[in-house]
Amino acid sequence: MKSFKEIEKEAKSCKNKARKKALEILLALAEIYEAEKFIEIDSVQISGVSYKNIGDAGLEFLRNLSKEDAKVVVKEATLNPCGIDLELWKSLGIPEKFAKKQIEILNCFKRMGIKATCSCVPYLIGNRPKKFQSIAWSESSAVCFANSVLAARTNRESGISALCSGLTGITPLYGYHLEANRMPTHLIKVECPLKGVSDFSALGYFIAKKISRGVPYFSGIKASNFDELKALSAALATSGSVAMFHVHDLTPEAKTRELRDHCKKTLKVKSLRKAYKELNSRVKRIDLVAIGCPHLSINEIKEISLLLKGEKLETRLWLFTSRKIKERAGKYIRVIEKSGAKVLADTCIVVMPIEYLNIKTIATNSGKAAFYLPSYAKVKVRFGSLESCINAAINGIWKDET
Repeated sequence: MKSFKEIEKEAKSCKNKARKKALEILLALAEIYEAEKFIEIDSVQISGVSYKNIGDAGLEFLRNLSKEDAKVVVKEATLNPCGIDLELWKSLGIPEKFAKKQIEILNCFKRMGIKATCSCVPYLIGNRPKKFQSIAWSESSAVCFANSVLAARTNRESGISALCSGLTGITPLYGYHLEANRMPTHLIKVECPLKGVSDFSALGYFIAKKISRGVPYFSGIKASNFDELKALSAALATSGSVAMFHVHDLTPEAKTRELRDHCKKTLKVKSLRKAYKELNSRVKRIDLVAIGCPHLSINEIKEISLLLKGEKLETRLWLFTSRKIKERAGKYIRVIEKSGAKVLADTCIVVMPIEYLNIKTIATNSGKAAFYLPSYAKVKVRFGSLESCINAAINGIWKDET
């Protein structure tokens, strides 16, 4: 641990331009949040990777930084999804101009020693922090998952601050690195049944919209699996700025001690109907079904392969995962591709330039995608269960759930 003055002194005397710039940015961040000390970190996850998001200004920043002898000093430095599947972009109809700029962005990161993993689930592909380990991650869903399910400690960094932490190995000591800020603020009594990723997405969307920020403590969740908690994390970080939650007797910090007494407010969830209604349009014909926001795990890919076995699709179905998981899931992917579906890596439906691809309507089981796509891509969205989404891909039509 180092003091603000020690880092300030180091920044003034630093000869490496990139490191000096990174230290100055982190000092400014510490000043904003009144952090008096810095802690060492050994893992970063960097967002702001898609050319669609950062544009020419972001590319120019990375181009200049990567030419200034910038090198990461942490053990794990991974990237968020970019705007293209690096192998399939041409066949998908992505403009070459966009693809070239996207590839240049990735090359800038690579020159700095960052792994071009291009996934929003770093914890599934090797960048998995230990319990109570301090890290600097910027992908909002991964931040929420790391704090809540893995019991690691990270603030919701920007892409730039996470990159600066990667270049220096430090982050300011404030926010979720401090025990006091990890205590729950709202007791959420879940009084309706939850089934599957879409229900957990709807719950996260509904609660984050209600409380905006804070640390919800969920009671009444009888059971949940890894992928459902992944979906809950993503949705909580989407409609609000929630970066951590607890689930009674399930998440690590809620297992080891009684936390609900810290809650100042209580909310009851009797139904998810309103959340589903707000995340849905009324379109029937579907141009594309997009599954995998956050990126799919092997278990999810296996489940989809069982639903698609022997089927043929009426409309496009794209599944999104990391390249590492795609390589491991070969036998399931062969079944999936026989139906006519595509399994994409490196990218995500939210950060792809789908406005070039004549896609007007999308079905998804992701609350995060359903929330962002109408504004990011100017499309109409149907949101529902995985089974409803697969049926829409097979029939080309969305059938309302009863």
